[in-house]
Amino acid sequence: MELYPYIKALHLIFVVTWFAGLFYMPRLFVYHIEAQEEDEPARAILSRQLKLMSKRLWFIITWPSALLCTFFAVWLLIQMPGWLAQPWMHVKLFFVLLLFVYHGYTHRIFLQLQRDEVKYSARFMRIYNEGSTLILFSVVFLVIVKNALNWIFGVLALFLLAILLMLGIRLYKRIRDKNPEA
Repeated sequence: MELYPYIKALHLIFVVTWFAGLFYMPRLFVYHIEAQEEDEPARAILSRQLKLMSKRLWFIITWPSALLCTFFAVWLLIQMPGWLAQPWMHVKLFFVLLLFVYHGYTHRIFLQLQRDEVKYSARFMRIYNEGSTLILFSVVFLVIVKNALNWIFGVLALFLLAILLMLGIRLYKRIRDKNPEA
């Protein structure tokens, strides 16, 4: 029986769940940071609940997904060792390394907030949240387009995406400032 399609499917499932955790975790950080501006007892209640939600998301979904994604990725590379000789794979592995750096930094912020150490603003966390989005776009395009990718246009498109994301964040902030319920 050929295992490759099953290994690939499992790898992709854990990529999706890993990114789901990385997308949602900074949102929880935003809520946690904003909860610190509330009066008591709301601050304590929200803080306790957000810590619990973050802890469950981080240790039940995000970390296991990262580890299983990596396990199945290594297994895929063992099945397809020729990929390691291809330039697109080198670039993809660079972005995967960036993803691990992002994951590690997110873990650091998680630990700080678990101790009620707020070192970042909610706005910073909204911008930080887009880091995983940029990595996801980069990796998906590399895997799908591979060698046909024109690197100049790819880099320009990535910068354009980053600019659009930042403009979207600023627009949301304006809307939210006008209507706090948004």
